Amino acid sequence: MDTLALGRSSAPLAGHKSAQPAGSRSSRRLSHYRRELARIRAWRGNVCPDREWRARLLLLGLDGVRRIEACALADRACRDHLALAPFDAQWLAALMMIDGRVVEMATGEGKTLAAGLAAAVVALAGRRVHVITANEYLVGRDAEWLRPLYAALGLRCAAAHEDAPTSERRKAYRADIVYASARTVAFDWLRDRAAGHPEVDSLDACARRLLQPNESGPVVPALDLAFIDEADSVLIDEASVPLVLSAERRDADSRSRWWQAWRLAGELTEGVHFRLDRGGRVAQLCQAAESFLADAPGRWLSRRHLDECVEMALAARHLYHRDADYVVRDGEVCIVDPVSGRIAEGRVWSRGLHALIALKEGLHPPADSETVAQTTYQRFFPRYRAIAGMSGTLTEVRGELARCYGLNLTRVPTHRRCLRVTRPTRLLADEQELAHALVARVAALVGARRAVLIGTDSVAASRQVAALLARAGIEHRVLNADQSRHEADVVAAAGEAGRVTVATNMAGRGTDIQLGGNVPMRILQECADVPEGPERQRRIAEIEAEVERNRKLV
Repeated sequence: MDTLALGRSSAPLAGHKSAQPAGSRSSRRLSHYRRELARIRAWRGNVCPDREWRARLLLLGLDGVRRIEACALADRACRDHLALAPFDAQWLAALMMIDGRVVEMATGEGKTLAAGLAAAVVALAGRRVHVITANEYLVGRDAEWLRPLYAALGLRCAAAHEDAPTSERRKAYRADIVYASARTVAFDWLRDRAAGHPEVDSLDACARRLLQPNESGPVVPALDLAFIDEADSVLIDEASVPLVLSAERRDADSRSRWWQAWRLAGELTEGVHFRLDRGGRVAQLCQAAESFLADAPGRWLSRRHLDECVEMALAARHLYHRDADYVVRDGEVCIVDPVSGRIAEGRVWSRGLHALIALKEGLHPPADSETVAQTTYQRFFPRYRAIAGMSGTLTEVRGELARCYGLNLTRVPTHRRCLRVTRPTRLLADEQELAHALVARVAALVGARRAVLIGTDSVAASRQVAALLARAGIEHRVLNADQSRHEADVVAAAGEAGRVTVATNMAGRGTDIQLGGNVPMRILQECADVPEGPERQRRIAEIEAEVERNRKLV
């Protein structure tokens, strides 16, 4: 598969960082885990768990031989119930996470199964595990895929979806292993604090589960252990993004004030009445604006309040842009997360900015809100008793992970030798030359039946590329914040021979593009109306053979 990244920077693609030579300490640590893995493989056929074994594990924890036995049991359950034999790289990553480390594991090496194995082992020892996935799509997919593994070990698994009713999420958090997005867990925890529920530790949580009905306690009973997928994104890139729980403010005059501020801002001139700090996204009124606003109509709390409202209106006019910072969907302004490229569901800008941008787009402004509770991931995740994580891109942030969270990084070698070829960056004179080069390159790759993924840095850029391809007659699909509802279908087909996919950075986290095509998805689409029998089996065999042929092409 060929990946083309469009942009003005020469930074490497995520997952394409060159390997650094391992130091002696890292080599010794890796050798230690390899020896432990050899013992697990040897024990796999000899573990016969009974109630006494599980009781000892719950009482004494994962020390010595009990850890080897628990891992061997999980390995056997994986083979028997998922029909998968975990690679060494997956088990090495799992063992490192069990020890509370962050693991750099290359893209496509099987992080989902590695996290599942680690979660299964620690849950057998009585820990309550939250597996934090990159997005809501993966919450359901991963929980459903790994459910047979957990069930075979006597463990309960659940998915806590952001849009599920509170009662369903409360029930999900009572499972041994819970799949959820970072945002979902953090906001459920904030709601518990706002509702007056005190923080509890794991022992308190166990007692409350026995003594209290589910409906009367907090939604999140305890923050015990979290395994974080795409840890650099959550713990570093989004570390300081405010997570604000808000409630509607009763202020009958707020909408009229924003209208007045918007109108006044439209009459001001940059460089005369105000200055813009584009980096900080702040507008500042100049001396000339004072006399202009002296007799401004409207009911303002004070002169400073008037200035702040007008400055916010100027920022909305000049510093926030549609299809880059936000999109308009179903008549509402939806923020685009600058890190993930996805719609930040439920997130709104504060201090009237959201209402002003709605006015900018000709929409009815939402009611003002006030902050009930707030936190950040950097403050939230240290509240867990322990955290660990993994990603394909951690080397550059290892210092920050150690300094901010006390997490140490270990790198896992790939299962097989990497055959990826990273080509040098091409610099072109202007946008027109870039467009011609892009279309020519994509046409050549499609002619060779290669799958092509084109990465862009904004919704607007993805639309421009899509328009170029359409004019050239190249069939393609687009994945951006506007199209996020169709993400699963687009990603499932992105690896098919000759397929062209244009995506913002939202497709870069936690997605699984299967080269040659996605067999389960194609069976679901093409065999849904074919009854069980020889004809269905023949069609499935044809799909599998076609995907295998295409895999060799792309």
